[in-house]
Amino acid sequence: MKKLFDELSLQVSKATTQKYSTSFSLGILALDTSVRSAIYSIYGFVRLADEVVDSFHDYNKADLLAQLTTQTQQALNDGISLNPILQSFQQTVSRYKIAHSLIFRFLHSMEMDLQKIAYNSDLYKEYILGSAEVVGLMCLKVFTHEKTQLYEELKPYAMLLGSAFQKVNFLRDLKDDYHILGRTYFPNIEMNIFDKYTKAQIEQEIAGEFEKALIGIKKLPASSRFGVYLAYKYYLSLFRKIKRTSAEKILNKRIRIPNGKKLSLAMSSYVQYKIALI
Repeated sequence: MKKLFDELSLQVSKATTQKYSTSFSLGILALDTSVRSAIYSIYGFVRLADEVVDSFHDYNKADLLAQLTTQTQQALNDGISLNPILQSFQQTVSRYKIAHSLIFRFLHSMEMDLQKIAYNSDLYKEYILGSAEVVGLMCLKVFTHEKTQLYEELKPYAMLLGSAFQKVNFLRDLKDDYHILGRTYFPNIEMNIFDKYTKAQIEQEIAGEFEKALIGIKKLPASSRFGVYLAYKYYLSLFRKIKRTSAEKILNKRIRIPNGKKLSLAMSSYVQYKIALI
C-alpha cells in the first residue's frame, strides 16, 4: 500500500531532523501536530542538500547535487519519488502550494557552496536569500496555509528570521567553514584579521534582524507561534553566547549550547511566551 510508503517517507524525514538538529527537533515538537509533519519534510530535504555540500568530501559533490536537483524536479513533476525524503517533501510542496522557485533558489545557494567565492555584498545577500530566507518562506507557507494575506504580511519577518539564524550559524561555524571547508561568507572580511570590531559590526546587524523578526512571530497562527518562538529563543541564546566569546576563540572553537541547556531554555521560554505573547 502506498500509504505505508508515505508513512515511512515521513518517518525518514523526521529521523533525519532528530539526528541532525536537537534545537529544531525541540522547536518542531512545540508546533501543533497539524503542521509538524510538513516541517519535518522541509527540514529533511534541506538537510539532505546541505549534507551533500558539507560532508561528502570523498565523492563528487557537484555530481551528487546535480542528481539531487534533477530528482527533486522529477519528484515535483511526477508527484512521487522513490527517495523517501523527496517523497515526503514533494507531498508537502503540493499540499501547501509552495512555489517551486523557492526550492530551486535554495538549491542554487547549495551550488554556490561548491565554488570558491570571494563574497561581496551582493553575493552574500544572494546566498542568504537562497540558503535561509526561502526556507523561512517555505515554512511560512505551511504556517499560514490558505491564508494568503497573512503570508504576504509575514514574508519580510520570516525572511529576517531566516537571515538571522543563518548569520548566527556563520559565526558559530566560522572555525570549520574557514579551516576545513575554505569558506568565508561575510563580505569584504579578511579572516586573518577578524577582530572584535569586525565581529561587533556583524553582531549589530544580526541583533537588528532578531528584534524585527519577533514582531512577525507574534502574528503567527497559534498552531506555529510557540514552536517558532522556541527556535528564536534558542538561536538568541546561542547568539548571546557568541557575543560573549572573543573573536580569537570563535576562529578556533565551535560555539554550541549543551542539550541540557536547550531543555531548560524550552521550559523557561514557555513561561515567557505565555506571559509576553498571549
